[in-house]
Amino acid sequence: MKLFIEPLREVWQELASRPSGDNPVVELRVSEIISYVKQEGDKALYSLTQKYDGVELKSLYADKGILTESESGIDNQLKRSIDTACENIEKFHRAQVREDIDLLTTDGVRCIMKHLPVERVGLYIPGGSAPLFSTVLMLAIPARIAGCSEITLFTPPSKDGTISPAIAYAAFKAGVTNIVTVGGAQAIAAMAFGTESIRKVDKIFGPGNQYVSVAKQLVSKYVSIDMIAGPSELLVMADETSEPDFVAADLLSQAEHGSDSQVILLCNSAKLAQQCIDAVNEQKASLSRDHEIDGALETSRVIVFEERAHMVAFSNFYAPEHLIIALKNPWEIANGITAAGSVFIGNWSPESAGDYASGTNHTLPTNGWARSQGSLSLESFMKTVTFQELSREGIKNLAPIISDMAAAEGLDAHKNACEIRFRKISQRL
Repeated sequence: MKLFIEPLREVWQELASRPSGDNPVVELRVSEIISYVKQEGDKALYSLTQKYDGVELKSLYADKGILTESESGIDNQLKRSIDTACENIEKFHRAQVREDIDLLTTDGVRCIMKHLPVERVGLYIPGGSAPLFSTVLMLAIPARIAGCSEITLFTPPSKDGTISPAIAYAAFKAGVTNIVTVGGAQAIAAMAFGTESIRKVDKIFGPGNQYVSVAKQLVSKYVSIDMIAGPSELLVMADETSEPDFVAADLLSQAEHGSDSQVILLCNSAKLAQQCIDAVNEQKASLSRDHEIDGALETSRVIVFEERAHMVAFSNFYAPEHLIIALKNPWEIANGITAAGSVFIGNWSPESAGDYASGTNHTLPTNGWARSQGSLSLESFMKTVTFQELSREGIKNLAPIISDMAAAEGLDAHKNACEIRFRKISQRL
């Protein structure tokens, strides 16, 4: 990790740059995969799964028995942990249910807003070296609470053509019944356009590697997606009240996601910076994902700002996916944060709590998108529909206003649609 002492604002843009960028080779390959799936449907999915996963599928869908028998596939301790995480995620997302709006804006003018579920959703769950069964809970639980009528989970198959037992159990607990054992860009294409056996979804959710991320961007012209989520990132603020070992553990927890992840440490002294760097080097020696960690640390930074205000300003400029405020009186700082996906307060709040079991959602905006959007929530699985009803009194009250505004915009037919009704009412008086 490179160390910077009191960098001037002129170099903040460079310090806030992410390691990943556009890759035209990946985009071209993903475009080819999407076209293949659009043209050949199921045949393409079988072929691409054989090519990229080395698995010859007999069916695109997992046997439903995998779900009902999943309780016997993992140990009791992990089951209890998943059950507890389910409860907390359920509580937090159920509290997000919003009331419909029904009011009179003017005498005779009734306006309504209803919150309705997205009907068909596709949930992408990464597999590979780290099957993210926690993401099943983060996506499927709010989808169920929202009332989505069709929830289909897509995840890459293991070598024997089945899925991770932990993913199966998490899906069972979250109420998922349809699982497609297809991963990668081809899964995103199947969700977006449908095949002979897979229905097109209304919205795509879930994280993935660069192929999945690019595929989501490309199909977003045709189907809604949750967000453009890139490699994981974390920013930690630390001072003399912080525990260097805690800080190091948090930095490493995000670095292990992948070599394209990024972690940044802001601290108030060069002494503390070095203590944290030393702790990182000591702890990473005992961790298993050394390739991913070393790659991430290559593009990660430690920055010293003596002034807390400068820490806040840089953090808001960077707009991290995850932010840990391990400072004295952390809520004073938290109240000044305007751009972050999810914020963790104090020394006893590791970022991994949000990844798994605190109850908040771990699907978050990356690459600076936290400046304009927030985390996945119950609202992500809903849509709003507005209704309006004008009585005779209502059109009488609004017609002159609408006519004036339509005339000013040069839209005579808009004006006439109100005036023809107004004249009808006047004739009956």
